[in-house]
Amino acid sequence: MAAPRSFSAAEVRARCAEGACLVRCRRRLYDLSGFVRLHPGGEQLLRRRAGTDVSAALDGPPHRHSANARRWLEQYYVGEMEPGEEQIPAMAPPLLGHLLLPPPHRRDEPDGLGQRKIQPEPVDEQEVDAAAQTPARMDPRCKTVDVEKDLVDWRKPLLWQVGYLGEKYDEWVHQPVDRPIRLFHSDFLESLSKTAWYVVIVVWVPVVLYLSWVSYTSLAQGNTRLFSSFTTEYSIPVHKYFFPFIFLVGMFLWSLLEYLIHRFVFHMKPPASNYYLITLHFLLHGQHHKSPFDSSRLVFPPVPASLVIGFFYGVLQLLLPEVLGLSVFVGGLCGYVIYDMMHYYLHYGSPKKGTYLYGLKAYHVKHHFEHQKSGFGISTRFWDRPFRTLIPEETFEKED
Repeated sequence: MAAPRSFSAAEVRARCAEGACLVRCRRRLYDLSGFVRLHPGGEQLLRRRAGTDVSAALDGPPHRHSANARRWLEQYYVGEMEPGEEQIPAMAPPLLGHLLLPPPHRRDEPDGLGQRKIQPEPVDEQEVDAAAQTPARMDPRCKTVDVEKDLVDWRKPLLWQVGYLGEKYDEWVHQPVDRPIRLFHSDFLESLSKTAWYVVIVVWVPVVLYLSWVSYTSLAQGNTRLFSSFTTEYSIPVHKYFFPFIFLVGMFLWSLLEYLIHRFVFHMKPPASNYYLITLHFLLHGQHHKSPFDSSRLVFPPVPASLVIGFFYGVLQLLLPEVLGLSVFVGGLCGYVIYDMMHYYLHYGSPKKGTYLYGLKAYHVKHHFEHQKSGFGISTRFWDRPFRTLIPEETFEKED
C-alpha cells in the first residue's frame, strides 16, 4: 500500500481559501468539500471548521457523532499533515477567502516599508521530531470503508448478492457508504428503480389536482351520503364544503401509514437464513440505508409507486362511498407527495438552523447513522411519540 500523501499547513490554507473544506483529526486530513451541503448541522458549520482539528467536535457538544458517522468520515481521507504543522487556523467562508486572519502562534513585525509582515514563532525541534516518530492513528471507533474488501462486489449489481450475507446482512446494511448503488443487470430494470426528485411532482401533482376537482364537483351534486349502505333514514349527507376537511383527513391518515410502512415493512428484520426476504428488504429499503445520499434513490419511482397507490385506492373504494373514498384518497396522495419531497430535502437540503426542518433533518440523519430501530417518522415525529419510538433528546448531548 502506498504511503499516504503529506500536506503542509500552507497547502491546506491555500485549498481552503479556494473553497475546499479540509478538516483534520490530529494528523489525519479529510476533504469534505463534496459533503458540506449534506451535513446535518448545516454547511456553514463545516465551513467555519475548515482547516481545523475536529477531534473534539466529534464528541460534542452539541452533538456526539456515532460510530457510523466516524466510519463515514474515513471515506474522505486524503492524507496526513506534515509533522509539526498540525496547527492550521480556522478558514473563513470561500467568499471571504481574501480576508483570512493570520495563523495562530505567529507574530506581526514591521518590514522596511512600514507594513506589517507575518513571522512564524520559533518551533521546538524536539516536538517536531517527536511528531514525526508518532504514527498517525485512526480513531479506534472507526474503520476505513474499503469497497475492495467489502462483503459484496461493488462492481456487480448488489441485489442478487445481499441475500448470501445471512446473519452479516443487518450489520452490513446499516453501515452507510457514500457511493451509488446498482441493483440490476438489466439497464431497463435499473432505470425503473431510480428517479429524480422532480419526477414525483411532474407525475403526481397533476393527478392530485385533477382528482381534487373531480371529488369536489362530485360532492357538489349532493348525491353522496355517509352510511347510506346501512340505512337511508339516518344517512348523513356529505356537502361539497366538507371536501377540504376530508382532504386533510386523508393527509393525516397518510402520515400514520407512512410511519407504519416505514417501521413494520421497511425495517423488518429478515431471517438470516432466508435469501429471498433479505433480497426483498434490500430492494424495498435496505439500499437506501446502505447509500443514504444516492440522489437517484431518495424518492419512489412512479412505476412501483403506482402499484402501491392503486392498492390503497382500491381499499378505500371498498370501505367508503365512491366519492368520499376518492376525496380521502386524494388527500393521502397529496400527503405522499409532500412526504417524498420532504424526504429528499432532509437528505439534500440545507435548512436554516433553528427551523422545524433543521431539527427534522438532524432527527432523520440520526435514524440513518445511529438509531435504526427508532425515529420512523419522516415528515413528522408525531407518531413516534404514541408508538414510543421517539429518538431520545439526551442522545444529542455530550456524555460526561
